Formats: sequence, C-alpha cells, structure tokens
Amino acid sequence: MSRAVPSFELLPGADESPVILHVPHSAREIPPDVREGIVLDDTALARELDHITDAHTAELAGLAAAAATVTPWRFVNGLSRLVVDPERFPDEREEMRAVGMGAVYTRTTHGLPLRPADADPQPLLRRYFHPYAQAMTAAVADRLAATGRAVVLDVHSYPTSRLPYELHGDGPRPPVCLGTDAFHTPPQLAAQARKMFEEFGGTGVDSPFSGTYVPLEFYGTKSQVTALMVEIRRDTYMTEPGGATGPGLVPLASALAALVDAVS
Repeated sequence: MSRAVPSFELLPGADESPVILHVPHSAREIPPDVREGIVLDDTALARELDHITDAHTAELAGLAAAAATVTPWRFVNGLSRLVVDPERFPDEREEMRAVGMGAVYTRTTHGLPLRPADADPQPLLRRYFHPYAQAMTAAVADRLAATGRAVVLDVHSYPTSRLPYELHGDGPRPPVCLGTDAFHTPPQLAAQARKMFEEFGGTGVDSPFSGTYVPLEFYGTKSQVTALMVEIRRDTYMTEPGGATGPGLVPLASALAALVDAVS
C-alpha cells in the first residue's frame, strides 16, 4: 500500500501547554489503493463522506489554537475515518463492530456494505492505525514530560438527526455534547466546558455520544492524563450534510479557545 498524504500531523503548541486538541475525523482523503477496496461508487462514497466526516473540525481547532492565550498542541488526522478509525479499539472490545464500524469499517452509516465482508483489516491496521496510536501516545507522553500532565480535548461534530449506525442515538442531541470518562474526566473539566459552551443553547453529557480518547498506555492508570470529548452539533456551524461553514464557526472556536485557556 502506498500513502498519498501524511496520515496524521502533530502541530506544535507552546512548550508550557499541556493541551492537545485531537482532531481524528475531519478529513475526507482516501488513498487510491485504499479506495480500491471500497465497494461504493463515487457518488455513493461522496455521500457517505458527507455523513461520516466531522467536517471543518480541523479548521475549528486551528482557529481555537490561534485565539488561545497559551497555544495548544494539535494532533490532526489527515485521512478519512473510512481508511481506519483511530478512536476505535482494533479488537473484539469494540462495540461498534456490531454495526460494521470497528477500527476498519465494513458498513456505512446507513448499514450498506462498504467493504467485502471477508476483507482483511490487518494491512490497514498495520499501515495506518498502529502508527497513529503510537504517535498519539508519544505526543501525550511528551506533554506529561514537559508539564507534568496532559489534557486531551477531542474535537468532533455530529449530525442533527440520528443516523442508523448510532447505537445510543435515542437520547438528547444538544448543541454541544460532552463525552466523559469516569477516570480521565475530572468534574471540574466538564464544568469548565459547560460554562464555555452554554451560550450556544445548552450542553449535554454523554448523549448521543459518550467517552473520551486516551491512548491505551495511559488509559485507566494515569490520572495526570485528563480528557474530554467535545461533540458539536453540525447545524450550529455548517450546512448539513457536508456543506459549507456558517456564522457559528468562529464563536464556537472562540469558546473552545476559552476552554483551552481555562485548562492550561
């Protein structure tokens, strides 16, 4: 397998910043050889990318980083999550495997075949998933060494209306959903986020999406690594699905910058 674009990028922040803005799902890029293994035609693939991509979240994180008083670090995925999803478990622990959306997706957001059922995920895991996980682990370790702690703020978006693949999508869909972890999300971190985003019509916790991203090396063992997932409902800043940004992008970026400063 060749790789047409870098699969991820670590954009440096201030030496004294413990914050990493993690942007895993913003890109639409799929290398040509990976595209060959996807059974959708070009039109259907473009529509699937509209639904599954957290569009413009890399731009949002970039604006927030520029506006923050203490510049955070940014870890940005350069490839679509249809290549691999770096936030899934690569094994049977991943509940999303039930709908064909584990680390390597075999089904679309609407349950249609994306790859052949017998497709071997291992080449994609070796080429993309494991190097990504290793690099993110190194980035968190670097912040721990430099500042004594690391704060991973996961930047996502989600659709206004539930998509068929969502396993827990029958609850509230607030303008901003905060995903938390019992071990890695201190109450103060969640409270700070709720305060920063309250002006957008309310925040919710763990609905319709829950959890945070922490590299497995630190997960459940290193309390100095804190984490929060920020899920922004797409109608607050863009035209759905997959359309242009709207006037809400810059205020949301300013709120994220304020959160970065509050936890820095």
